[in-house]
Amino acid sequence: MEKLVPNKIYKMDCLKGFEKLGADSVDLIVTSPPYNIGIAYKTYQDTKSGDEYLEWMEDVAIASKKVMKNDGSFFLNVGGTVTDPWTPIDVANVFRKHFALQNMIHWVKSIAIPKECMGKYPHIKADVAVGHYKPINSKRFHHDCHEFIFHFTKTGRVPLDKLAIGVPYQDKSNIKRWKSTNGGDLRDRGNTWFIPYETIQESRPHPSAFPVGLPEMCIKDHDGICKDTLVLDPFMGIGTTAVAAVRLGINYIGFEIDKEYIDLANERISNERLKKSKGLLKYLK
Repeated sequence: MEKLVPNKIYKMDCLKGFEKLGADSVDLIVTSPPYNIGIAYKTYQDTKSGDEYLEWMEDVAIASKKVMKNDGSFFLNVGGTVTDPWTPIDVANVFRKHFALQNMIHWVKSIAIPKECMGKYPHIKADVAVGHYKPINSKRFHHDCHEFIFHFTKTGRVPLDKLAIGVPYQDKSNIKRWKSTNGGDLRDRGNTWFIPYETIQESRPHPSAFPVGLPEMCIKDHDGICKDTLVLDPFMGIGTTAVAAVRLGINYIGFEIDKEYIDLANERISNERLKKSKGLLKYLK
C-alpha cells in the first residue's frame, strides 16, 4: 500500500485516501466539500440525490474522526442556495452523530453598516460597505453574503488559541475593564469572521474555492502556528488550504480527483514558497 507523506496532494477519492492515513495522525481538517447544488466542476458531478449526498457526507465524517487526533479540530465550510438554504444544516446534523459542534462560525463575505450604527468613531465619516457578494436577481431573496464554518471536535472541549486571530480593542479602556486575558490589546474575535474574496477580474479557475484567509484563520484558531501541525483537506481543489499551510509554515496533505486542479494547486504552492523565500531573503539583507 502506498505510504502517504506530508506536503503533497494525492489524486484520489478522499474516502480511499482516508484509508491510507493512520489513525489519530491529523491535527486538524479544514475543508469545503461540494454543496450538491449543481456547481460545474471539471470532473465531479455535483448532482447527487439528497439522501445519497448526506450518506456520502456521513462516510466522510466517520473516516475523518478516525484519522483526527483526540484534541484535533475539523473546520467544515458548507453553504447552500437562497432557494435551498438547508444544505449546511443538514450536513451539520449528519456530522453531529459523530462529532461535537464546538463552535458555529459565520463566514461573512460582505457587509454593509450604516454610520449611525457604528458608535462614536471619528475616523469613520460615512456608511461602510465592504466585501464581495453574489448578486441575486430576485424580488424574493436577499443577496447571499455569508456561509457557515462548523467547528467540530471529538469532545467539544478542545482549547483554542483564540487570540491568534484576535482583534484590537476599539475602546482601549476595555483592556482593563474586561480583564484582557493576555493583558494586551487583543480580544476574542467571536464567531463572525469577515473574510472577503480578493478582487479577481478574470474568470475563476475553480467555481467555489474559498479565500486563503479562511484556512489561515482556522489553522491559527486551532493552535496558533505550530510547525509540527498537519492539516488535511480531503477536498483540496486548487490548493487553497495548502497555500495557507505553506504561508504559515506548517505541513499539509490533501486529496483531489481532478488532475487539472492538482496541477494548478501545485503551481500556487510553488509560487507561495517562492514568495516566502524572497521575503526571507529580503528580511535577512
